[in-house]
Amino acid sequence: HTLPAGHPAAFRLDQNYPNPFNSSTTIKFKLPQSAMVRLGVFDMLGREVAVLVNERRNAGVHEVRFDGPNLASGMYVCRLQVADIVQSGKLVLLK
Repeated sequence: HTLPAGHPAAFRLDQNYPNPFNSSTTIKFKLPQSAMVRLGVFDMLGREVAVLVNERRNAGVHEVRFDGPNLASGMYVCRLQVADIVQSGKLVLLK
């Protein structure tokens, strides 16, 4: 089937920007259809330090702001889960 104009063809987690970031960054993801979405940020030990999205979202492009004022400088992993599809990307926090 064809997708409505303007809707992405596949689920995708884009690289956050800016990256590295000082205290906040924007994470963008694309959904080809309405779906239950969980977007979390994890430290390098696998602990979830933030849940940014945990709800049904409509098809389209979504942007979520992530603020990490209480987190230590270092590398974090952003994880997007939609049904059985999981994508992840690295975030670098520099203070």
